[in-house]
Amino acid sequence: MRAGVVASITRRRLALAGIALAAAATLAALSACGRSDAPRPSAPFKSIDITGADYAQALELADPDGRRRTLAEFKGKVVVLFFGFTQCPDVCPTTMTELATVKQQLGADGARVVPVFVTVDPERDTAELLKAYVANFGPDFVALRGTPDETKAIAKAFKIFYAKVPGKTETTYTVDHTARSYVYDTRGRLRLATRHGMGAEALASDLRQLLSEKG
Repeated sequence: MRAGVVASITRRRLALAGIALAAAATLAALSACGRSDAPRPSAPFKSIDITGADYAQALELADPDGRRRTLAEFKGKVVVLFFGFTQCPDVCPTTMTELATVKQQLGADGARVVPVFVTVDPERDTAELLKAYVANFGPDFVALRGTPDETKAIAKAFKIFYAKVPGKTETTYTVDHTARSYVYDTRGRLRLATRHGMGAEALASDLRQLLSEKG
């Protein structure tokens, strides 16, 4: 066999050997990802993860005492924001009761969770009525109320649907509305959209995870 041919074969063999070694190194690196000493991602949330969403970022509305409140003032705590109305027969009281249960399940960390209730029925939900309503669920529940125009603008910015459903009289209407809640982390960032009916245990798990995040 000629020397040139031998050299060519040798070069090909060396090249193939190099490819094999590179592939082995890649496989070894991938295998290392599965070892117990490798960093692991956080457990998935039970709610819908909407981290990075560009809506539902800010609001400014009055509480029952007339004080203007914003989401920014709650930094350092996890906020669960829900839109509803006091005469709601099922979804609203169920959600509020669930939040009260979650705060209890979290023990001492429950004090770091702030439920915020925004009415979509400002015509009937007076400041006095809202104050009494949220007090039924906990002393640190916050109620917010805007003018009809403010309510409309906030609902649009937060992608919340609501619409009056006529009743037997002009004042006995009900209101169809979006049933999800928004959850903000301790840095004030929108993180989750809850599923109505997901249950207190699932929500408590999500909030516990947010409360444990560093930074």
